[in-house]
Amino acid sequence: MELNSLTNTPGARERRKRVGRGCGSGMGKTSCKGQKGQQSRKGHKHKLVFEGGQMPLMRRLPKRGFNNARFNDKALGVNVSDLEKSFEAGAEVTVETLAKAGFADNKKPLIKVLGNGELTKKLTVKVPCSAAAKEKIEKAGGTVA
Repeated sequence: MELNSLTNTPGARERRKRVGRGCGSGMGKTSCKGQKGQQSRKGHKHKLVFEGGQMPLMRRLPKRGFNNARFNDKALGVNVSDLEKSFEAGAEVTVETLAKAGFADNKKPLIKVLGNGELTKKLTVKVPCSAAAKEKIEKAGGTVA
């Protein structure tokens, strides 16, 4: 490759369209913005669902039914294998210690220990546990409060 063989990519040197520069340019008078109205004004921006001021479709349709998903709080699952990696033997597992370990935050204290993985350390767990997790914790010599 040599310097004299370099060329611009197609479209790299095209000038921008200058509108509103007289009727002889073919893009004068209304500057390609049609006639009068909100869309022809300077700084015109509106929301994607804006319908020109008429009542939007989502507000015209009636609201029906009830959805419980807004009120349904799901517990955050922490596996026994995660406790094995993050806690020393004899440690106490609470919502605060799990938050410090990075598994949850104190704003959402709904946590449940699940039985996935193996546990060899003796831990004191003060968080709700599944039956399989409780069995594995007690098998390792720990307690579930």
